[in-house]
Amino acid sequence: MVEELTKKRDENPMLKPRIDKVTVNISVGKSGEPLEKATKILKQLTRQEPCKRNAKKTVRDFGIRKGEPIACMVTLRKEKAVEFLKRALQAVDNKISKNCFDKHGNFAFGIKEHIEIPGVKYVPELGIVGMDVAVSIVRPGYRVKARRRGKSVIGKKHLMTPEVAVPFVKETLGVEIV
Repeated sequence: MVEELTKKRDENPMLKPRIDKVTVNISVGKSGEPLEKATKILKQLTRQEPCKRNAKKTVRDFGIRKGEPIACMVTLRKEKAVEFLKRALQAVDNKISKNCFDKHGNFAFGIKEHIEIPGVKYVPELGIVGMDVAVSIVRPGYRVKARRRGKSVIGKKHLMTPEVAVPFVKETLGVEIV
């Protein structure tokens, strides 16, 4: 079945998947100096300005108030996304669990320490942080559901599935699916 899907994909350019975006998130859990350090680390890794994310609700046990900035994130697209993703996958030994894929073919994985990414040096003033990397895989034509004018529904046959995404990730990024 995989060979059949690959053959169809090669014949029809509208079926060829691509990496839409890579979202990198560092959740610190508190505002102030730790969040500023995480922001600097994320800026060094991605060469892009991170934006801060606020807490959605108050959690007294953790000392978090609603509206308080507790995380920072960056969305990478096109060449920047692929370049960062290749480096980030080396931090997890180019292996991803099959359970990391959702029903729409997107996948996510975590990095325990940012210094595991090749080319990153430890800076004692900034410390060590972990991060989550989420990858969105789409086919051409997905814009019709998000555009402002003339919105439309994407047909079930055109939606991305893990059966299509897994071989695409294997051949594009050279990742081993465990």
